[in-house]
Amino acid sequence: MAKFMTLPEAVAQNLSSGDTVAFEGFTHLIPHASAHEAIRQGVKDLTLVRMTPDVIYDQLIGIGAVRKLIFSYAGNPGVGLLRRLRGAVENGWPHAIEIEEHSHAAMANAYEAGASGLPFAVFRGYKGAELARVNPNIRSVTCPFTGEQLAAVPAIRPDVTFIHAQKADRKGNVLIEGIIGVQKEAVLAAKRSVVTVEEIVDDLSTHPNACVLPGWAVTAICLVPGGAHPSYAHGYYPRDNASYIAWDKIAADRDTFLAWMKENVLDATPEDFAGRIKDLRSAA
Repeated sequence: MAKFMTLPEAVAQNLSSGDTVAFEGFTHLIPHASAHEAIRQGVKDLTLVRMTPDVIYDQLIGIGAVRKLIFSYAGNPGVGLLRRLRGAVENGWPHAIEIEEHSHAAMANAYEAGASGLPFAVFRGYKGAELARVNPNIRSVTCPFTGEQLAAVPAIRPDVTFIHAQKADRKGNVLIEGIIGVQKEAVLAAKRSVVTVEEIVDDLSTHPNACVLPGWAVTAICLVPGGAHPSYAHGYYPRDNASYIAWDKIAADRDTFLAWMKENVLDATPEDFAGRIKDLRSAA
């Protein structure tokens, strides 16, 4: 059952160096605050998993916390490439990392397989694609009923998944609204899960078909208003486009990157996120 605790407590109790970890979110509800706390606690040698790694994974890679990246797209949305990811792959700074690239369909199906307790995912995909030439975890199986050749990839089963959501009630049930990516599957596939939320309420007050994670499926819940910034939280605050644009220049230079990380991550706290969205709302 979900336990309510601070984010530093949740990270310390659930994430260790060497873990396979997913910080999942699609377009919005990206758990920046959780990843920043992981950086502050100095975890290393992580295998990061995510369908769409963006700025927060650039930060984790650039600070040296990552050993391997399993992903299906990587970029600074609407801006360009991830400079710290590229620096690690091409120049080995701060150290070289291993990459395992998939399609979106493969990642989604792999999470679903993990959530279902299956060892691998089977789906139609990769026909005519060349990723299998560089990714040995893309294989094929023959349907025993039709003889059709299908793609197969290993199930994704993280040691811990972090997500951000709008609300949790006092029983530990979590409501996710807006664009739904693979957050539900990523939580259900993981051994442990930490959910940061905008608010804790007595009643979720939602319709029967809403995406609700039951309290028994969640390990820890942390109240972190603004915890998705600079991504947006549907119904709470908009996307901070200026931050994404600024990141390209920040990440381009190693010294500028390290200085930014010290000021905005290493010397910061989870509570700082609430101030950032307050400033964002004031500027709107």
